[in-house]
Amino acid sequence: MRLPAWLAQHLAALRALLVLTVVFGLAYPLLMVAVARIPGLAGHADGSLVDKGGKTVGSALIGQSFTDADGNPLKQYFQSRPSAAGDGYDPTSTSASNLGPENVVDTLPDPSVKDDEGKQGLLTQVCARSKAVGELEGVDGSRPYCTPGGVGAVLAVYHRDGATGPVTRAVSLNEACPATPFVTTWQGVTVECAKFGEDYSGGVVTPVRGNAPDKPVVPADAVTASGSGLDPQISVAYAHLQAARVAAARGMSVPDVGKLIDKYTTGRTLGFIGEPGVNVLQLNLALDAGHPVRG
Repeated sequence: MRLPAWLAQHLAALRALLVLTVVFGLAYPLLMVAVARIPGLAGHADGSLVDKGGKTVGSALIGQSFTDADGNPLKQYFQSRPSAAGDGYDPTSTSASNLGPENVVDTLPDPSVKDDEGKQGLLTQVCARSKAVGELEGVDGSRPYCTPGGVGAVLAVYHRDGATGPVTRAVSLNEACPATPFVTTWQGVTVECAKFGEDYSGGVVTPVRGNAPDKPVVPADAVTASGSGLDPQISVAYAHLQAARVAAARGMSVPDVGKLIDKYTTGRTLGFIGEPGVNVLQLNLALDAGHPVRG
């Protein structure tokens, strides 16, 4: 007996559903699991976990911080690049800061709110990080468009005719009163500190370059977070910048630290994509194994 067309169609759909479920819901996942257990691939499938003394201490694919309980850098360790993922290197909250190059004005702290720190723009974040790295490594941490105090050197400049004409007023937007502005005058007008809650939208936002070197000593990856916030590597330049500090903390010579940096430096992907990088976790573990800090 011939089945009705509608019933035949439903039975065909059911057979297709069963076949696809078996193939793609069971067979294919099991095949991928089996492939992932092949020697040489298992470690990658498990997350490239790194062990120390039988204890998992991290992943070769995810960066982490090397700081004390107060968030201060531990001098005996190489420091990773900044991270905007959660509280830092959180794989469940991988993200960038979403701040762009035009984000140069900070949100000032409210003096009426206890412990309010305001919100830094991208420029001030870069300036503050560069200053901190410079102090930690004993080098010049200055950058263009940054004040000596480590905030964005940005003025709101008011002109007589709106955007043109003589300057009538200038305000240092990222330096809250009673701070002393990074420049005393601008085109003959005394520069003011910024006051919380005051509207400065009528001024022309004007970044001021200053006299910092064109090529800062502190590399860019030391002051900016990656797109994922999880980068396990730093640039070779940033690693060598930290070599003297780590060597002093561990009683090593700088050349010996440099050899370890070279050992844990990987080249460009496929030989031409990106730049060489240094895996911070693996480098720090090698230092602990071969040159432990004496108490």
